[in-house]
Amino acid sequence: MPLLKKKQFSLAEPPKDLDPCELVYQVRFTKEIFRDYQEYLNRINLYRQRVWVCKVTGKTSLTYEEALVSEKRAGEKVQQFPKELMAPVLRIIQYSMLSLKDLAITIAEKLQKHLFVGAELYGRKENDVFACKITKVLDEDPEKIQYEVAWLDKNKKVMEHSLVSREDLMQKKVLFSRNVLKSFIRDSTYRSAPWVIHDKLAQNHGISTDLPEELRGQVFFKDGLLVCNKKRRKIEEDGKIDKEAGKNKRKKMEGDDEPMKEPIKYPIDDLLVQPGADDPVFTDRPSPSRDFNVPLDCVGDLLMVWDFCSSFGRLLHLWPFSLEDFENAICHKDRNVILLVETHSALFRLLIKDNDEYLLAARKRNQNQKLKITLINWTEYLCDFLEITKLPESNYRATIKRGHYGLLDAHAKLGILKELVNLALQTDIFREKLDNLIEERQEIGATKRGEALEEARKKREEKEQLKAEADSNGVMDQQFLESVESAAENDNHSIQNGHMEKKRNGKILSSQQGNASENCEDKLANTTSKKKAKKLNLDVEVQPDNGKDSSRKEGLKYLKDDKKEGTEKRDKEQRREFYEREMEKRVICRNPLGKDRFYNRYLWFPRDGRMFIESSDSKEWGYYSSKEELDALMGSLNIKGEREWALKKQLEKFYGKICMELQKRSKELAHKIAAEEAVLRRSTRVRAPPRENPANAFLRYVNKWKED
Repeated sequence: MPLLKKKQFSLAEPPKDLDPCELVYQVRFTKEIFRDYQEYLNRINLYRQRVWVCKVTGKTSLTYEEALVSEKRAGEKVQQFPKELMAPVLRIIQYSMLSLKDLAITIAEKLQKHLFVGAELYGRKENDVFACKITKVLDEDPEKIQYEVAWLDKNKKVMEHSLVSREDLMQKKVLFSRNVLKSFIRDSTYRSAPWVIHDKLAQNHGISTDLPEELRGQVFFKDGLLVCNKKRRKIEEDGKIDKEAGKNKRKKMEGDDEPMKEPIKYPIDDLLVQPGADDPVFTDRPSPSRDFNVPLDCVGDLLMVWDFCSSFGRLLHLWPFSLEDFENAICHKDRNVILLVETHSALFRLLIKDNDEYLLAARKRNQNQKLKITLINWTEYLCDFLEITKLPESNYRATIKRGHYGLLDAHAKLGILKELVNLALQTDIFREKLDNLIEERQEIGATKRGEALEEARKKREEKEQLKAEADSNGVMDQQFLESVESAAENDNHSIQNGHMEKKRNGKILSSQQGNASENCEDKLANTTSKKKAKKLNLDVEVQPDNGKDSSRKEGLKYLKDDKKEGTEKRDKEQRREFYEREMEKRVICRNPLGKDRFYNRYLWFPRDGRMFIESSDSKEWGYYSSKEELDALMGSLNIKGEREWALKKQLEKFYGKICMELQKRSKELAHKIAAEEAVLRRSTRVRAPPRENPANAFLRYVNKWKED
């Protein structure tokens, strides 16, 4: 059983008076049964924490289930321990005072020297080394033991037998690893320092249970178990405790078996997260808008068809259109909405190019004439498609043939388009396009990684160059400082001795202090101070000029470096944005940003701007269309849960892009509303045609990428 805080953990007892037909909660790997769901969750949460220890191997930071698996595997390895070695190893373990590590090393060293029947090793034969297996030990002469071995080939088949001495046998690797030996030691003992093996194991292998002489004064047996004398003294000192205190102590010891509350390591499953005192103030999650024109259970198909047509418009020769226009076209009752006609026609052309079945049906209808889908005959292709595929929407063929396609409900229209998209995804043309997109994405990724490696290499070289320059400048600065210090020491030394030196025409004149009068001293001091001041002024006049030139040069250099650094930074940012745009152009599939604690999925389409929310059963849909709603959503996510932590991470990653698209959409919506109000304010005498109304923009759709 796994250990919790180095102690045995007791499983929960099954509930009393349990009815066979009663619904209960059972832990899969411990078979514990709970009536209360909260108790079941608390126990599962405890088992999922990495606070458990494998009893056999001593591995820590495991979950309960991982500790069980570790114990099972270690037990299987321990059971493979050869019986011939059990007795010698157990004798080494019994009453040993070594630590677990030292004891395992000692056993490994002794096993390396011990040879037994069945051991596979290597032996010298005819000046070469071959694999062999010991079949018999001949110890007639204790000083010179011989072994009968069977020589093995590559497939471990016996080729021949012969007698060899101990010097001719060698082991290229240890028989057992230290971890296996440690597991064997733990499994065969019930206490450490000293190690004591189980009584039953000692009896089976003839291991003595008598205490060694050196331990008789330190330990003793009580109730069949070995106890240290320190504990015995403590028991004798506490022997006067009354019975009531003893009962309390026993209750306390029994209470240690109960699971102790450990600090939870987040994130965990969202449904297991409980409110905590350290939780931030969460905002209320905004209610998503649900003002779709199509039924809510059709929104998923609507988004799928629109995203496919928008992402692969070049392949379909279909000019992109907005989601609002597509939704309005689906709900429109007119027969020939150009947007829907072009969408069906583009998908039919792709199927006819790729699939012989649709090609034969189209040729049969056109009687070897040129295949051309027009505004007049597109419904005929649609009826042929329904006849071939046997869709549930085939019941609407009669309605479509009579020219009333617009009267179909949104479920039927989107069901037909969904099947067309699914068949288009299976065509060889589309798969070839996908292969090309994958190759292009891989090339872009490789180029991006190559540039990053090159940039890292340049930075590393610049850093090494700067370090080398700094080291060389440090040596020069040190030499300069030493020369300045020596010069200063010479000046101080000459002043302290009272000598003033002048050099005129190669001659040096000196005057000694103390022999001249005070006037001479003042005169000499004034003259010296004037000359020094003149020299200092000269130095000061020269230095500013040189400093001005050097500072100007350094300023220009820094300006150039800053300009170069700013340009490189801009170029780097532009390259990153370029790669992101290129990757977005070659999108293959649209994955959700993540899920919240109730498994609601969040999807974002850059071409639309809105963030869509899909319920866990895919029957309910909604959307957020403003930055305020996005901020409120992010403020309501609890990062202690796994799903909401991952969702918030993705929202933070794309926050800038999502906000930009939401604000762009808000501006377009405001402009659209203003345009509609302007149309409504017009006089009835000059009322604009319906097609000029911004709400009917889908009626003005033109496919600019249409094939001739």
